[in-house]
Amino acid sequence: MNTSVIGILHPGHMGAAIAAQFVANGHTVLWCPDGRSAATAHRADQAGLHPVPLVEFLRQSRLVLSICSPAAAEDVATDVAHLEYNGIYVDANAISPVRMHRITARLTEAGAEVIDGCIFGAPPGGHPPARLYLAGPESARRRVADLLTGTLAEPVHLGEQLGQASAVKMAFACYQKASRALAALAHALADDLDVTEALLAEAERMPRDILANRDYLPSVASRAWRWAPEMREVADTLRAHQLPVDLALATAEVLQRWHDNSPVPTDSPTAALRRLHGSNHQER
Repeated sequence: MNTSVIGILHPGHMGAAIAAQFVANGHTVLWCPDGRSAATAHRADQAGLHPVPLVEFLRQSRLVLSICSPAAAEDVATDVAHLEYNGIYVDANAISPVRMHRITARLTEAGAEVIDGCIFGAPPGGHPPARLYLAGPESARRRVADLLTGTLAEPVHLGEQLGQASAVKMAFACYQKASRALAALAHALADDLDVTEALLAEAERMPRDILANRDYLPSVASRAWRWAPEMREVADTLRAHQLPVDLALATAEVLQRWHDNSPVPTDSPTAALRRLHGSNHQER
């Protein structure tokens, strides 16, 4: 395999681990130390990365990966665009498709070829292996995938439509992050009410494949009429114990609207959910 010069913005825990996979494949990986912490510098050094100023970083790198906080992704891309980077830019952050399209427009105008990416799993080296989803021009996707051949980071091709990688990340995060926050609330409430053991016993009986199984969604839709008020009771209980009620109330509202927008027997549950936003705007 021909060696390449790759830039990583920035070597956090995930970025440094991905960068180390490129290094293991014999590639030179650069990072920009401007404004970064001593901890970041240590991670970069441990991963075998070379520090260079941003202008030199972009001049040398034919491929740049942005792996940073979602809140910083657009600012990072804007900084790169201002310096008229014209290589391949992979935005691998957990951002919305709308933000991804803004980033793409900015970088494309500057001369870069953009790949929409997202990362699933723990930093490479864990199990299951990390997956780097890629969407965008095929030749650029293949270039990125080839650089990772034989590493612990598995490239996954989605297609040429920019925004697809961001979309799958948002769809998954919608469930994954919210479900963990709800689990924390459930345990805080159970601890306050001294019913933790009973909660754990019922949790052991729950199905473990909720997100993987779409077939149960019609049954959820059919029970939304009574689950909505139940979630409002949950909110009252959380409030009484000085715990956040926002997720419970939001769930109640979605369930109520799901029920209110499901009058057509032939509708799928997801079709009814898609109408929620429109009905909300009509009411206002």
